[in-house]
This record gives sequence, C-alpha cells and structure tokens, in this order.
Amino acid sequence: MSTTGALLQVTADVAADEALRVPAAVDLAAIVIGALTGGLLAAREGFAVSGVLLLAVSGGLGGGLIRDVLLGVPVVALTNPAYLPTVAITAMVTFFFSGWLSRATALLVGLDALTLGFFTLIGAQKAQLAGLPSASVVFIGVVTAVGGTVIRDVLLAQRADIVQPGPYNAVAALIGASALTVLAGPLDVPPLPVAVLVIVLVTGLRILSVWRGWAAPVAIDLPLRARSRLARVRRPATRTADDAARRRRRLGRR
Repeated sequence: MSTTGALLQVTADVAADEALRVPAAVDLAAIVIGALTGGLLAAREGFAVSGVLLLAVSGGLGGGLIRDVLLGVPVVALTNPAYLPTVAITAMVTFFFSGWLSRATALLVGLDALTLGFFTLIGAQKAQLAGLPSASVVFIGVVTAVGGTVIRDVLLAQRADIVQPGPYNAVAALIGASALTVLAGPLDVPPLPVAVLVIVLVTGLRILSVWRGWAAPVAIDLPLRARSRLARVRRPATRTADDAARRRRRLGRR
C-alpha cells in the first residue's frame, strides 16, 4: 500500500473511532436509569443482593452489550472504567431504598420511558455513524432499547415483555429509530435537535401508551376478518329481501 493510501486509511479509522463516540454523560444517564428500573424490579421480587446487582447490570448495560457486539466495536461497558461501578452504586441504592422508590410509581414509569428514549437514540446514532444502512440503524436502535429488558426477562424465566400485548415498548423504539434515520439522513437536521426529538418522541409514546391503555398490535387473520365483514354486509341485505317477500305475501292474502 502506498504512503498516501496508508494515511487515508489511518484518517478513515480515526474518523470512524471519533464518530462512534457518544457523549459519556448521555450514556451514563441512560445506564443509571436502566439499572435503577432493573434493580427495583429485583427488589420488589425479593431477590438477594446478587439478584439485584444482576438485574441492574442487565437493565443498565444489557442493550449496550448487544449493540457493541453487533457493531463489532469494543464493548464500552467493559472498556469504560466508570460504567460497572456506576451500575453497582445504583444497584446498592435500589437495594437499600427500594421501599421508598417503589412507592413513586409515576416516577418509575417516567424513568422507564426516558430510558427507552435514551437507549434508542444512542443505539441508532452509533449505527448510523458506523455507516450502516437505514434498516440496520433502526434494528440496532430497537435492540439497544429493549435488549436489557429481554435479558432481564430471561433471567426471571418469564416470557419477554416486548412480545406480549401491552404498552408501547419496542414499538416506541421502532418509531423513534425510524424518525432518526429520516431526520438525520434525508432531512439533514443537526444532531442536537434530532437527539431531543427522538428522546421526546419515544418517551412520550411510552408514557401515553401506559396512561391511555394503548396496546401494541397483535397478529390478525385478514381473510377471516374480511369474510366476517362480508357476512355482516350480506346479512342486512338478506333481511331486507325477506321482509319484502313477507310484505308481498301479506298483500296477496288481502
């Protein structure tokens, strides 16, 4: 390889490394909130301190672990010296103050929704900066947002929350990540407004779905539904014809 080619390759590698760096404060905020929700769930279930720590790790770092493995980059949860201690401290807070924190139901719903928004943004942004196509950006954003929840449910030996009907979770992340690909791609909106819009969108959808009782759509049988509607349309027409026939018979008798 020529000297010029080598320099270009080094420059490209450095640019890629810089592009993949999401502000540590944003990542840490999402990790703290995710660890808090995971640790509180473990505390409510009566888990030992090891269980609280394990669910805090899965809630705070699970999605990021999956994201970094899929992107083929160093796992930031292991390379950054602040991440694991932050999760451990958050787990201890939930362990000793779980009763007080659990009474703040509205706060927990808001924190859960905010976590979803943060992780969606971070995952989709990293995938986009890595040069992945739009569909992959959306996929990585959703996986980052719900990956920790899936790991948590596996540890609890229960069916994953994201596959059951209920308030928007993966659906909100999917919409938010899709919005990011459009805003930061074809529309070329600056990064800060995109980040704010995505977080507000995902968080708002999650909170509204809990508050208004919205449920993610489930599988439907379109042919069966079409036949049912067709039968309902035909039934009034048949009744009208039968009524007309009965009226003619009554008139004939007279």
